[in-house]
Amino acid sequence: MVGMKEEKGHDELVKEVIRRLAENNLYVKLKKYKWKVREVEFLRVVIGPERIKIEEDKMKGVLDWPTSKCVKDIQKFLELVNYYY
Repeated sequence: MVGMKEEKGHDELVKEVIRRLAENNLYVKLKKYKWKVREVEFLRVVIGPERIKIEEDKMKGVLDWPTSKCVKDIQKFLELVNYYY
């Protein structure tokens, strides 16, 4: 767990980066960024401090996959599962 001292130091670094960008007429759209979150979605996975996991809706697709009736269906399922493994 990040302590208050480390969090404050991080906040100061972020402010310094934004200040230096502004000095050079470069800006970021702050509304596009999320600050102080525990998890971030990136490339269809959720990255957190303890683990990386599949997005909930993607996991639902794996769990609700219909029973395979032929080799092609099994291959499609394995391709999907291997992508997330």
